Amino acid sequence: MKDLGQHVIATLGWDRDVGWAGTREAIDRALGVGVGGFILRAGPRDEVAQLTRALHAHAPHALLIAAEVERGAGERFDGAAALPPTAALASLADADVVRRSARLTARDARSLGINWALGPVLDLDLDGTSSTIGTRSFGADAARVGELGADWIDACQAENVLACAKYFPATDVAPFRAAVDAGVASIMTAHAAIPALDPAERAATSSAPVTALLRDELGFSGLIASDALDRHGVAASRDEAEAAVRALEAGCDLLLAPLDPVRVVRALEEAVASGRLDAQRLAASRERRDWWATWGCWTRDARALTLDERTWAKQVADKVLRVERGRVPWLPPRAEVVLVDDDPPTSAPSRGPFIHALQALGRQVQVVESATPEGEGVLVIAVFADVMAAKGQAGISPQARLTVKLAVQGARTLRRDALVVLFGHPRLAAELPDAQHVLCAWSGDRGMQEAAARALCS
Repeated sequence: MKDLGQHVIATLGWDRDVGWAGTREAIDRALGVGVGGFILRAGPRDEVAQLTRALHAHAPHALLIAAEVERGAGERFDGAAALPPTAALASLADADVVRRSARLTARDARSLGINWALGPVLDLDLDGTSSTIGTRSFGADAARVGELGADWIDACQAENVLACAKYFPATDVAPFRAAVDAGVASIMTAHAAIPALDPAERAATSSAPVTALLRDELGFSGLIASDALDRHGVAASRDEAEAAVRALEAGCDLLLAPLDPVRVVRALEEAVASGRLDAQRLAASRERRDWWATWGCWTRDARALTLDERTWAKQVADKVLRVERGRVPWLPPRAEVVLVDDDPPTSAPSRGPFIHALQALGRQVQVVESATPEGEGVLVIAVFADVMAAKGQAGISPQARLTVKLAVQGARTLRRDALVVLFGHPRLAAELPDAQHVLCAWSGDRGMQEAAARALCS
């Protein structure tokens, strides 16, 4: 029954204190049950590449090594190239930018030993109502999202890196139809229930009608992956081993990110032995996995990005910056910065890149709670308000809005300008009416923090 492990994609997390050393037991246990691959969630570039070389070399079959790299490999891995979020790319209305971003992402990922990009997101961002998608979406128009998503998929897979359209079936099936027509290797189902498709209100990951829609109506023949089983929604609703069995029972091929891969594999073995899971259908599912893993098989000659490619990534980050209100005032040599954190501490990006980039560009930076009498010139208010599932809200919290309001008023009292640098969706600028000057940087990723710093110091 060891073959059943191939349905499982385990996760590995890098630790700043011990690196990958803390994952050795988890790797041994996962490889011991024959997992089909791993999801990597962080780590420095060189250490990630070293780990993946070892994984590819020691696995008994071709592995799928995955990562969420919607914003470039630099979204997850230090030293890799960072790119703007999907919505920012779409705002340029240039399909070539989307295609080139996908190619760059895939090349960078492949040089790290990663052959499965968990993107793009094809959900629609309708009227800003989504609390989990936001800047991860190409927009609100289904046809346009489908077109750009297909462009991203085609360019990514041209580099022999599997793409993964998510989260099916979302708010509209049309973008996924475009992804299937583009030959997307994999589609990730959502944990959300879609009563219109499944009256039993089962989550899409464990819904046979949803899988049938993919296979029969859309004609999809690639890999169907569950959303991450370690997500809170699954853990709160039922045991993850049972969730895993239900997902395969419904027609999924791959089970992403279980907390206990060994226990899940044992549950699959029991389900096959009892006849609950069809052994023949699962064998066909594993053949799909093996075909795609072999298609994307990593080789040692995968090259790192060129200087020109890295420079282009910075240029496109600079290009998507938007002055939503007022202007960008001159930043004096001694700059005061107020940091307003509106992101969950556990999932928020580091605030360091913005400060460090300002310092590298010749500014002495003092982080303050409000403008001081000793300061001069514009007060910079950096608002980190990215849309994240862990926040459970699409807008800026009342506390963060109040903090910005008081900081702006404090600067005015001292006859100084205040500039809000918004690391979030441009529409959130409307929630900060007190700020005369607003520069939107779309997200708090390292690349966008550094681009904002360049804009302030140019």
